[in-house]
Amino acid sequence: MNKLLQTFRILHKAYGPQGWWPVTPEGENKPHYGVKITLQRHRFEIAIGAILTQNTAWTNAEKALIALHAKNVLTPEKILKLQKEKLALLIRPAGYFNQKAERLMTLAEFFTTTDITQEETTMLRTKLLALQGVGPETADSILLYAAEKPVFVIDAYTRRIFSRMGYLPENGSYETWQNLFHSMLPKDTILFKEYHALLVKHTKKACRKRPVCETCIFSDTCKKLV
Repeated sequence: MNKLLQTFRILHKAYGPQGWWPVTPEGENKPHYGVKITLQRHRFEIAIGAILTQNTAWTNAEKALIALHAKNVLTPEKILKLQKEKLALLIRPAGYFNQKAERLMTLAEFFTTTDITQEETTMLRTKLLALQGVGPETADSILLYAAEKPVFVIDAYTRRIFSRMGYLPENGSYETWQNLFHSMLPKDTILFKEYHALLVKHTKKACRKRPVCETCIFSDTCKKLV
């Protein structure tokens, strides 16, 4: 078994399934983990969440999603009918609300003309990256969790954990980091979702900016401690 798969198994044994990405069940306003992604509105909510969580904690993005649900406007068509100022006010808890309101309207327009589940992965990624405010991490979050394409999401947490383990420099390019995971793991959407979520969990639990190495599940193998 290669080291990346072994790391996944250790994480999964320690923390269990994470059930990412959270979406809002029918008749509720708050996103939940572990909900099966079956509806187009789920996919749109995930994409919206990927924008809202940029440069802020998920708890703040969640507050914005709850506000959008409370006003019953979380569809592409209803987003586009809102005045930008009103949309910005609704998503204020997520920060950068004027900027993000513009990005959400662009994303909503994209969703009115594109079925993300039917698009070929590379072409869909190219189209997403062409949208205002969508960088590689946001695009890949939408690809993996909303479109359910086997694309590994590289975030700061992933870089932190695996640079400390000695894989690559933390400041390496996004493409270099992503190629590492794509080359060493089977292209499996379920695996990629769970792995990414587990890395976030581990970062919050142990591999923080000031790591809690004494109780870390990788304390015997992490290069930081060798």
